[in-house]
Amino acid sequence: MRRRTVAAGTLLVLLVAGCSSEPPQSSPSPSRTPTTSAAPTTQPQPTRPTDTGTALPAWANVLRQPVDGQHLVTRQRKYVVTRGSDEAGTTTIADRASKKVVVRHVPASGFVAQSPVVIDDRWALVEDIRSDGPDPQIKVVRYDLTTGKATVPAALPPVSEPEIGAYDGTFAYSSTDAKNRSCLVVADLTTLKSRTVTCVAAPGYVADPVVSADTVTFSAIVAPETARRCKRLLAAPLSAGAAQPVPAATNCIQWSGATLRGATVWSEVGASDPDQYQSKAYVRESGDSPARPLGTVVTDTILACGNWILWETRTVSPAGEETYQINRWRPGLAAPQRLYAAKPGVALTPMTCQDNTVYVEAAYLASSPTYTETISAAL
Repeated sequence: MRRRTVAAGTLLVLLVAGCSSEPPQSSPSPSRTPTTSAAPTTQPQPTRPTDTGTALPAWANVLRQPVDGQHLVTRQRKYVVTRGSDEAGTTTIADRASKKVVVRHVPASGFVAQSPVVIDDRWALVEDIRSDGPDPQIKVVRYDLTTGKATVPAALPPVSEPEIGAYDGTFAYSSTDAKNRSCLVVADLTTLKSRTVTCVAAPGYVADPVVSADTVTFSAIVAPETARRCKRLLAAPLSAGAAQPVPAATNCIQWSGATLRGATVWSEVGASDPDQYQSKAYVRESGDSPARPLGTVVTDTILACGNWILWETRTVSPAGEETYQINRWRPGLAAPQRLYAAKPGVALTPMTCQDNTVYVEAAYLASSPTYTETISAAL
């Protein structure tokens, strides 16, 4: 599950926060740094851009900063969202044209800003969590970007898990209803209209929503904290309709996934697997088609953006040097495409998507001085 405390002091937190090696929890808790390394893995060979619409896009440099500087959260047509390396993670939203800061969000004492910021041309939703102490809490604030005014969106069911999945102005999250059930909620940022997709009785819960242009994919966890614990993926249309399970390939624990136009890419990792930083990925082009293996992916990096599903991979040389790559796939392709390959020793953060554009931050931690560089590609 995602436990993204992105704002902590150095970029190392950014690099590891996309994956939690702990079993699913019923209350917010920070991510842990993976302590195991992976042996070199063989990935499926990427396709070449031979058919219409598969030409590889150019990557653009968006933001270069010191490790202790501002880190890009997302960027859209009018605004750019960055987060500072201070302990609480001060979030800044600025007008792209004038560079004027319209929002400077400082979490309350004891709270830490979370990674996702849901944003459109008028509104932004910022989330803070307090996971330490006897009273864990999650807060969300909606900002009017024309005035900078903040309000608590009372029309929304309360947020109960820190993961918020978003696709432009549509977002999904977990909430607890009056019957103490954990429910998946899909909402619209502009209107604040929402619908409950499904609910799970306590002590089970839903989490890990990933939103595409037409579908939300999420986890349902049953019997947490017991030997019978099981984590399954489901997918539901954004507009209406019931959630349907994504059949697992092997393990009971499906970690995360994304669904687009009926096809799903997901990963599976068991609680006893030695390296939970990586997991085995599969693709199924429709609900009743067979699962095809996609090799090993970096856990919790599967993302839908535009017409594509993307994920990160990592290979480790015999000398222990890491190399990260970004792959993409869409329904109809026989094999994934290699979209980006980082230089050896350069780590990638989990990707984000806004307006059919993917963003990823590369960390040059072996350089002197160290720095990060955010790059983007319009898909």
